[in-house]
Amino acid sequence: MPPTNPPLAAKLAGLQSSAIRDLLKLTTRADVISLAGGLPDAALMPRERIAAAAETALSNSSCLQYTESPGWAPLRAVLAERESARLGRVVPVEEVFVTHGSQQALSLLAEVLLDPGALVIVEDPAYVGALQVFRAAGARIVAVPLDADGMRVDVLAELLARGERPAFVHTVSNFHNPGGVTMSPQRRRELAELADAHGFWVIEDDPYGELWFDSPAPEPVATYSRNVIRLSSASKILSPSLRVGWMVAPDRVCRGVELLKQGADLCGSALTQQIAAELLADETWLTAHVDSVRTAYGARAKALVHAARDRFGARIVCTEAAGGMFVWADFTDGTDTQALLPRALAEGVAYVPGSAFAVEGGYRNSIRMCFTTSDAATLTEAIERLARAGVNK
Repeated sequence: MPPTNPPLAAKLAGLQSSAIRDLLKLTTRADVISLAGGLPDAALMPRERIAAAAETALSNSSCLQYTESPGWAPLRAVLAERESARLGRVVPVEEVFVTHGSQQALSLLAEVLLDPGALVIVEDPAYVGALQVFRAAGARIVAVPLDADGMRVDVLAELLARGERPAFVHTVSNFHNPGGVTMSPQRRRELAELADAHGFWVIEDDPYGELWFDSPAPEPVATYSRNVIRLSSASKILSPSLRVGWMVAPDRVCRGVELLKQGADLCGSALTQQIAAELLADETWLTAHVDSVRTAYGARAKALVHAARDRFGARIVCTEAAGGMFVWADFTDGTDTQALLPRALAEGVAYVPGSAFAVEGGYRNSIRMCFTTSDAATLTEAIERLARAGVNK
């Protein structure tokens, strides 16, 4: 008899690969200007400073050993101090948990906070990494739209008034991926008040908050409620390869995450956590470094938005480039950006169609563009190539 193939888990049937990761495979040609990836610029990463911190860490063999599941204690202390300053209250070390990037925090939180069929509310358009996690957890996902002030908290309030009871609400509050907008201070307070009144968690996903260009991001949603679990990361300000993310959450959430992390990977890397601790604790150096990244990204973002508006005029509506890594654009002339993509790639430019971020369809006339890895002249050329691909016809 021929062998019978063992089955895979049924939950895989409803999952799809990230459209962005798949697209990156098509943009490795040297002649393609990629606006598709969500990558920080490797040229701006502090390689020499990372190397020096690595040498310091390697002077002690402890960096080669397993470390605590919640993270290397000195790193957690550094993060607690940074988050205390950000939130305006004392954050105990026990409420700081280090993860393998903030994406792992999302994955572990989904296991801790969700039972199959539980309701999760997300923003629309949505961060695709979050959608992958929540779908794998078997959640029921309901979308709330964005506007220029971030999540439409009034729509969320209407859902709650109709009897919906989410396990949690997920928001990318600062310089949204993909939407490029930032939640207003008033909506942050309103969201926190709803969480307290109705007893649900808010996961405030904030990997971009330090990448502001003209003025700092508003106070975190976590400032206003202890029902907010705050995520952040060193990936965008130092290097993704360090894989250092963190979570600030009540102790009972951290302990639940710890149990699951022990089963997933035991612990993170003591080496990279020691490197990150040294860099994040060096406030004078870090401030200067992040300022240089902000300056570079700010100039690139403004160049991209200016080129798009100048080239397409009223046929395009772009978000303002206030921070983060992305610009969201809607074409007003009916351009189908999914259909356009093959022609754009042929012209030597890549982007992510808006439909990749839709929770239940839509955004066929939208695109997400990342400005971090090209200079102003290259970004202007990318918009010219996009126009040649047929947007202006």
